[in-house]
Amino acid sequence: MRFHDAEQSCCAGLDCADPVLVYETFRSELPVLNGLMSSGLWGRLRSCDPPITCPAWMVMVTGTSPGELGIYGFRNRTDHTYSGLGIATSSWIKHETVWDVLSRNKRNCITFAVPLTFPPKPLRGCQIGCFLTPGPDSNYSYPPELRQEITAACGEYVPDVRDFRTNDKVGLLQRVIEMTDSHTTYAKWLLKNKPWDFFMMVEMGTDRIHHGFWKYFDKQHPRYEFHPQLQHCLRDYYRHVDACLGKILEDIPDDAWIAIVSDHGIKRMAGGIAFNEWLIKKAT
Repeated sequence: MRFHDAEQSCCAGLDCADPVLVYETFRSELPVLNGLMSSGLWGRLRSCDPPITCPAWMVMVTGTSPGELGIYGFRNRTDHTYSGLGIATSSWIKHETVWDVLSRNKRNCITFAVPLTFPPKPLRGCQIGCFLTPGPDSNYSYPPELRQEITAACGEYVPDVRDFRTNDKVGLLQRVIEMTDSHTTYAKWLLKNKPWDFFMMVEMGTDRIHHGFWKYFDKQHPRYEFHPQLQHCLRDYYRHVDACLGKILEDIPDDAWIAIVSDHGIKRMAGGIAFNEWLIKKAT
């Protein structure tokens, strides 16, 4: 992170970016992130419990806990039954975010793809909804007319990678890269064409690349698989997203506050525990 006394501040989120990969494994190949670390402050941050995209980003921008938010994951209970489940959306967020506070204090804000900002809410500035946006035809922008304006300038919005669960991993890799490139174009357009004192975006590609391709990277993974086209895809993607970050920072003033953050890291999963089943077995 880099901090200066300035009127403008920028926060770029890399969902699921792992500190070991950024700080150690790939650092020498990431000139933008390495440069920011060399000229500023950096280190591990502790995520919330549970360390999941929803609620972690909202914990970060509201200063609350998952318990206060009432959000513990993507699906949450809406009542006291096992069947009463709902998908968390921005309407679940009852606490003020940092951009709510800034808007109230007459600061212009832009938020782009920050998890749990769909559907978008009014603020002093612009908002583009997150990866939970159902599709490009949804009302994903505030103000509403921004959707048509930015689509005309930057192409169709891609809130999340398409067909994420596919077995066509080569095709998936290409779509993740294309999504990140599109998000870079959107971010640069917003920075150049809309007034802002505070800008925040979150790139979901880092999360998708880990979930989709970790078994080709981690030789200790229980399902490790050698694939000549995919064995280096995590490294290559980190290099690519680092370059995209550099393009975005070209439009950030030199004296702006810059923070690069992640919501949680990534590790191989060797197994899982179904607590309900364990408790039932212990009770019988």
